Amino acid sequence: MVTGQKNVFNCAANFLRGRKCIFCGSFKICKTRRGYVKCRGGKCGKQKSLKRLRKEIGIITGFYQQQPAYRVASDLGLDYQVVSRVYQRMREAIYHVAELEAGKLKGEIEIDEAYFGGRRKGKRGRGAAGKSIVFGLLERDGRVYTKVVERVTADELMAHIRKHTRKGSVYFPMYLKEVEYRFNHRQDNLFKLFMHIYFGYVSH
Repeated sequence: MVTGQKNVFNCAANFLRGRKCIFCGSFKICKTRRGYVKCRGGKCGKQKSLKRLRKEIGIITGFYQQQPAYRVASDLGLDYQVVSRVYQRMREAIYHVAELEAGKLKGEIEIDEAYFGGRRKGKRGRGAAGKSIVFGLLERDGRVYTKVVERVTADELMAHIRKHTRKGSVYFPMYLKEVEYRFNHRQDNLFKLFMHIYFGYVSH
């Protein structure tokens, strides 16, 4: 875990004050009459509404703290759909980043499967109707890889094992990847990483 909550959010200070470009990190910026922060450092030349920037950083802060979208909307005085869209965009981006980072696990690997959702009544376990099957690989004292699979067959599971280990509903998979990403970066400044994923730049 990152020590010191105050340090976690330091990376956003200059952005919130309109002193730094959110896209390239340049300090050579100016504020327009419309309340935009415009980059003049020659690196990107982009501009963004300071009001909207502060709103989005506020939403990302809530996402980092794992606050429900409705609560963040209430706290910030925003429409729920606005917050929900940012959350959705974050999870879509995290999904792709996590897949790119997956690589191959090594060393001693633990393998497991779990079933989520579905109706309470009727058959449970492997044959339960409407359940999502989650396949997981855990590198002992290391990283985790998760995948929602259509069925649990030896061929399908072995295909994932070969792909991600060295020798020796639509919404649910994105949420699962968020959990995976948070776990794999539990020693890092997650807020800073989320800022980078959303805006494409974060200060050092």
